[in-house]
Amino acid sequence: MNDLASSTHETPAERHAARRAALACMVTLAVVLGIGRFAFTPLLPLMLHGSSFGQPQIDIQHGGWLASFNYAGYFVGAVTCAALRVEPARMVRAGLVATVLLTLAMGVTSQFWVWAVVRFVAGAVSAWTFVFVSQWGLRRLAELGAHGWSGVIYAGPGVGIVGTGLLVSAAGGYGATVGWIGFGLIAAALTIMVWSVFGTVTDRTPGGAAPATDGATTAAHASQRSSAGQLSPATRPAHRADAFWLILLYGVPGFGYIVTATFLPVIARHALPGSSWPDLFWPMFGAALIVGALLAARLPVHWDNRMLLAGCYVLQAAGIALGIVWPTAGGFSLGSILIGLPFTAITLFAMREARHLRGDKAAGLMGYATAAYGVGQIVGPLVAAPIAEHTGSFSPALWLAAGALLLGAAGLVIVARMPRGRGRMPDCGCN
Repeated sequence: MNDLASSTHETPAERHAARRAALACMVTLAVVLGIGRFAFTPLLPLMLHGSSFGQPQIDIQHGGWLASFNYAGYFVGAVTCAALRVEPARMVRAGLVATVLLTLAMGVTSQFWVWAVVRFVAGAVSAWTFVFVSQWGLRRLAELGAHGWSGVIYAGPGVGIVGTGLLVSAAGGYGATVGWIGFGLIAAALTIMVWSVFGTVTDRTPGGAAPATDGATTAAHASQRSSAGQLSPATRPAHRADAFWLILLYGVPGFGYIVTATFLPVIARHALPGSSWPDLFWPMFGAALIVGALLAARLPVHWDNRMLLAGCYVLQAAGIALGIVWPTAGGFSLGSILIGLPFTAITLFAMREARHLRGDKAAGLMGYATAAYGVGQIVGPLVAAPIAEHTGSFSPALWLAAGALLLGAAGLVIVARMPRGRGRMPDCGCN
């Protein structure tokens, strides 16, 4: 049954409360992910060329290092969420304040290793805040019987990406320093707007959320709904081989998309010198992410998650390839859309599959899968930046990323055609 059906009997007061909670969570994710994590992408070209205040240049390899420090922080944050015992609303507020301060710090210093530490901590904060705002928001919507608003929550990262991309396009001439400080002030203003929302509902349980990212909590709730004739996820047999393949193959898109996601404005500016189009491709990616987040939550939960994942991998591979073989405004535009559409869906389907295998005990498997994805994100820029610097082109690294996604898709199709649990694998520790 469609999630929206659960909200048909809401009172006006409940609808108002649900809308307020969902929008506050959306704004929070726009701040901690759209600004805290992904503002780096449109600002990187400005950092590479210095700023009006004399900020020293960094080369593309150091830019890759900064990206990987952030992804490493996100990885650490994701796998340590289960150890945190903090009220979700309190953690959300702390994450918003930390994001504001860390974003401002990027604009008031010029030391590379300070930047590296800031980006690492910002990654961890964004992971923690994501998980806890998911826990708070989805529980609040459940209390109000308004599950249909959950898609709005996970449009937040896309909203932030669109906003940061358009602002850099409009005001990029002021340089990276002004950009970081400006985004920090915007984050502060948005934090003030939603601050009171996270103080109006008493948290009755401590934190300790499952280490899940990018829609994992949504997936866990969505996968609890079983269609006619289906077993509940909690009653499904757990197979070590299936869990092993999920962990291994879920790491592929972390590596596959991140090269383009990190360097897209740089790649586009190199291919289209003097054009105004390169500043728009990143917002296009964010807009597609919003659409994908809303559409993926509406797909039937009984569809095979592994085949859905394979389709998403192929879409992203096609988007990456388009930017190589058709390096025009049209090619980059369509490529950005194809990469952005499945971005959130990939995590949604992977976490549904974890629920399918482990039911209510899926937290460990979700954590290991998230860790694999995080490793892919860390490795991607570290591989791509030296290749680009050595060859003078991002094309070899992009082909490598597209090839990895296609191999991952093929692996998923093969696994999906095998009987569940076929083959013996060592215990992955995700029971």
